[in-house]
Amino acid sequence: SGQVRGLCGTFNGDQRDEFTTPEGDVEPGVAAFANAFRAAGACPALGPGIADPCDGFPGSRERAEAACAVLLGPAFQ
Repeated sequence: SGQVRGLCGTFNGDQRDEFTTPEGDVEPGVAAFANAFRAAGACPALGPGIADPCDGFPGSRERAEAACAVLLGPAFQ
């Protein structure tokens, strides 16, 4: 707790600062936060509305949910 930063958040019990950028700014929305970590030229910037990634890959939702379930496992408790 309190030892992480970046796309995983701050994990300090204060949800108001979970979207802290590398520059130390706290972004109000997901798109601006994610764009702060984007490598220039690596991919397009996110717009204000983020599409559900599973919509672009039909049939992958179960696999994605299983992979993300690791975040709820013992390693992150």
